[in-house]
Amino acid sequence: MNRIKLKQAETDFLLHYPGGFNHPELVALRNRHKIGKMVEMTRDCLGKHRFERPDVMIEDLIRIIGRSSMVSRFEKPKFKHFLHSMSPLEREWLVDGVQEHLYGNERQGFEQVTEILQTGKLAKWSLLSIYPFYCRPEWDVFVKPTTVKGIIQRLELKGLPYAPLPAWEFYETFRDQINRMKREVDPSLSPNNAAFTGFLMMSL
Repeated sequence: MNRIKLKQAETDFLLHYPGGFNHPELVALRNRHKIGKMVEMTRDCLGKHRFERPDVMIEDLIRIIGRSSMVSRFEKPKFKHFLHSMSPLEREWLVDGVQEHLYGNERQGFEQVTEILQTGKLAKWSLLSIYPFYCRPEWDVFVKPTTVKGIIQRLELKGLPYAPLPAWEFYETFRDQINRMKREVDPSLSPNNAAFTGFLMMSL
């Protein structure tokens, strides 16, 4: 990590937006994405007790994607159609993967969901990372390819070979680096990890 560039980005951002993400302009931007409401809805939909009914969970997964402003509108109908076209066994396997990712073996769950979505050509970073982000926005990361590639290049992050196909090693390493960088700057720049990567994108 290039700490000098990170600290310069922090200085420039706070000069332009005193108070960081508490600045009125950025509060309006945060409100547009409705992170708080999406976090509340996702935690309710994906609570541990909810995974006993795969068909209900499938509809909840579709609803979360459909309401997220962070997922491309082009991917939403494709995702909905794919989940509705799945067999009962495939639905159970997908729901089990999401549950494993959130509450069990993260890597196993991540790779299980990736494998299933790949059969529908929907193994996209946005679809893989949105659920954990909404469940744990201060720890997990939302991976937006253009933003992530820019951060890696400009902050000279090591050990992060980006690939379009989601891979657990990349996700875990990127998440660790983001959470480490947050500790280097003012807390007002990281009300959640999507905001923090947004700060990096805007500043770098």
